[in-house]
Amino acid sequence: MQRRNILWTMFSSIGAAAVLAGVASRAKAASVDKAKVAYHLSDLDKVGFVLGNIQNHYDGMGGPDKVKINLVIHGPALKAFHSAQASPEFSQHVAQLAKTGLEMDACINTMKAQNVSLKELLPDFKVADKGAVVLLADLQSQGYVYLRP
Repeated sequence: MQRRNILWTMFSSIGAAAVLAGVASRAKAASVDKAKVAYHLSDLDKVGFVLGNIQNHYDGMGGPDKVKINLVIHGPALKAFHSAQASPEFSQHVAQLAKTGLEMDACINTMKAQNVSLKELLPDFKVADKGAVVLLADLQSQGYVYLRP
C-alpha cells in the first residue's frame, strides 16, 4: 500500500511540474517584447520601395503594437526627406508612418555633407549623432533585425 502511495505521489508531482512548466512557458512568451527591426536606407531610388515595405511590415505583423521599426537613412536617400524637396503627398505619407510609430534617424555625416539641418528635414526625424552605420550596429546589438531592401 505504501509503495502505491509513493508511486501516486511521484506521478502527481511529475504531472504538476509539467503543468507549471507549461504555465511558466506561456507567461514568458506573453512577456516577450515586440519584434524590433532596423531598416537601412541609402539609395535614393529605393525610398518609395522601402516606405512601402515598412507599411507592409506593420500590416503583416498586425500593427505597430507588434513591431518596433527604426528607419536609418544616410547617403543620397536623405535628399528625399529634405522638406523643401518633398512633395505634399510624400510628406503626408512619411508623417503617417511616424504617427504609426516609425522612428526615423538621419546620419549626421550625411547631413553635414548635404549641408542640411534637422529643421530642414521632414518632421519627426532624429539625428544619428555618431553616424548611421554606428547606429545600425547599436540597434543590432539591442536585438533589432537588420534589413536593407
